[in-house]
Parts: sequence; C-alpha cells; structure tokens
Amino acid sequence: MMDVLEEHLDEATFLWSQWERALVSAECDLQATTRREERLLAHLDGLVVGGESAMSELLLPGLTTDESERISASTFALLAGNGAPALEKVLQVFDMGEAVQRTAVGRALELSAKNELEPVLRRRLAADDKALQLMAFQVLAFRGEVPQETRKEWLHHDDAEHVIAALRDVRPLPRDIVNGLLPQLLVDPRSGVSGAAIMAGLVCGTRMAWNACRRVAEEGGPGRRQCLVMLALGGDEQDSEWLVGLLRQPKLRPDVLWALGFSGQSSVADACLEWMDDPQVAALAGEAFSAITGLKLEGEYQRVPEETEALIPLEQEDLDANLVPPPEASLPIPVRSTVEAWWRKARKNFERGIRYLRGSRLDTAALLAALEREPMRRRHVLALELYIRSRGAHAVQTRAFMGRQHAELAAARAARTSFSMGPFAKNFGN
Repeated sequence: MMDVLEEHLDEATFLWSQWERALVSAECDLQATTRREERLLAHLDGLVVGGESAMSELLLPGLTTDESERISASTFALLAGNGAPALEKVLQVFDMGEAVQRTAVGRALELSAKNELEPVLRRRLAADDKALQLMAFQVLAFRGEVPQETRKEWLHHDDAEHVIAALRDVRPLPRDIVNGLLPQLLVDPRSGVSGAAIMAGLVCGTRMAWNACRRVAEEGGPGRRQCLVMLALGGDEQDSEWLVGLLRQPKLRPDVLWALGFSGQSSVADACLEWMDDPQVAALAGEAFSAITGLKLEGEYQRVPEETEALIPLEQEDLDANLVPPPEASLPIPVRSTVEAWWRKARKNFERGIRYLRGSRLDTAALLAALEREPMRRRHVLALELYIRSRGAHAVQTRAFMGRQHAELAAARAARTSFSMGPFAKNFGN
C-alpha cells in the first residue's frame, strides 16, 4: 500500500509542476490544461484515500522538503482529507517555514476548498511577521476573502508592500478610495505603488489611471511592459501605430510585439511581417500576427526547427542557468514568404480601425469565447481585459483550478451583459 501511496505523491508532484507550467503555456488551452489537472487531482485523491498512513509517512514529511511542488501537493492532500491536526501542521510551516516552503504552502492554500481557512488566515494579518502578513493577505485575496475594512487600512499603510497587496485585491476599489486616495497613489514614489494603482484604477474606469498608464508606456519605468499591453488593448489605431514605432528599439521589441498581439489591428499585422526574419523575435512576431489574423502557423507557414546544437562541454556549461525554457520557446517560427503571400490575399477582409481576434471582430461574446479557446499564456491578459471592461463585474482567476474558472466564465456568459470594446479613453470617466 505504501508503494502505491508513494507513487501517488511522486506523480502528484510531477503533475503539479506540469499544471503550473500549463497555466502559462503557449501550447496548452483550457481543455488541455483541464485534462492535465484531472490527472493531478486523481493522484491527490489517492493520497487522501491513504488516510493516516499517507499523512504520517508521506505528507507531513513532504511539507519540509525543498521541492515546492511536493510541498504544495502534500499540503493540498493534507487539507482535503484530514482534520484539525493536519491543518495545524500545515499552518506551522506557513508560519515559520523557509521562504520556499511558505510560498508553496500558500499556493496550496489558495487552491484548497477547505472552509476553515478564512478565519485562521485572517488572524495572521495581524502577525508580527511582515512576510507572514503579506502571504496571508495574498492567499485571502486569491480566494476573494479579504475583509474590506482590512483592505482599506492597508491602502493607507506606510509600507509599500502592504499598499501594493491591497491594490491587487481581486475586487474593485471602493468609490471613496477612488475619489480620495487613488490620485495620490498614482504618483506615489514608493517602488511599485504607482504601477499597482494604475491597474486598480483602470478596473474602476478612471481617466486619471489611463493617463498615468500612457505616461509609463511612453516614458518608461517599472511596469512599462504591462502598460504597453494596456495601450494595445485599450488604445485606438493611432496608439497601435505608435507602438509599432517602438519596434525600432531593440530592447523594447519583445515586449512591444507581445503587446501588439492584443491590439487586433490589421495595420499591426502588416508590421509584424517585417520581424519574422529576425531570429530574436520571429516567434513573437508570428504569435502576434496569428492572434490578429487567425492564420495557424503550421505546415508551409512554419519553419522546420533546425538540428539541435552540439552539447556544450561540461567545463563551459553554466550550472546555475535556468534549464526550464520560457513559454515563448515553444512558439512556432513563421516562414515570412508564405505568410506574406497568404496575407496579400486575406488582407482585403480586414478593415482599418477594427479590432480582430483570430480573424473575427472582437466583441463581448468573442472575448468570452477566447477565454475558453486561446492559449493559456494569452488568457491572463484577456481575463484582465474582461475585468477592466466589465468594471470588475466579471473576474476570471486564470491561476485557479479549472472548476473555478469554468464557473466564473459561466457566470459571465449567464449575465448576458455587453460592454464597449472601444478605446478606454472614450469609456473612462474622470
């Protein structure tokens, strides 16, 4: 029996890692990620069935390893199948463990369905340990359980990290905060505060937040990558053309191409062609082009990968290098000539000034459908757009288990609301 339980934990550890990677994958969509998650949950259920034996011999020791996925899997299984003693052990690691252990336990707490977590996490918001306070707030925010009075207190906190955490809570800011405190936070000199205030302000539909977002996109500084994305999806055709101009700056080119893929403008598709021959950004240019036009980069439109380079001698190898490839590493490399030939024929079907997604006009229904079909890597931005355009009415937590995501998408569809997909400047108030 113990051999079977060990196999469950080993598989759950591996699949937890694979599932987290799927959430940012350029290849996986919601359906593929759901299948991966189902396998993960099956092994976690196997550990729950193991009862006391699994808890004492595998799961409790699993909390103290240095492998984050094993800690998360052990925590989740302990919370799912055991009572107060297991929760107490989990909280001991959450309270006093090393940073990697706390973070991994926190991730499992975010995903756990255990109802008893809210009160014990709330108590930790008043802990002497600042790191514990912030971690508890993060978990509660992910679960949508931060007390509103606590959030308001944190928004006025002297510590920047507390303010940033409160700004990033999943709910829109209270109206009195928007009218009173937000203007100060948008120009706050503390590191990271103004960037978080911009995103919170955009959800509330405030023009001052949009203007601040523009300034960061134009002038640079922390948070510029996200502001470039906001300018692409919330700007007009002129904004897209301005972003295209930034492609002449090599350091900005990857971030700008990522942003332009959300603009939906046919003029951007034209610009992407130019960079399909650049080995540094060809894949990103192809991703943006495909997102706008709907052309699948496969067959004649995809470059055949070259032979793997020879192994680097051990004495020259960087042993500290991150061996996990970034999500964009799996993107197809376009063949510019064939893509360009296709575009010459298809171009007539695209109107200037209209936003497109996969070749179709982007409206409310198309945005909701995209959250079910688009690669996981792109869904985080699309969910943010839904959240902003709905003024915080429809939040899809794209790092949650699929059951929650499907329920949040179903609620958004059932609401049958339609909101403007036009430029933010036309829809935002003062």
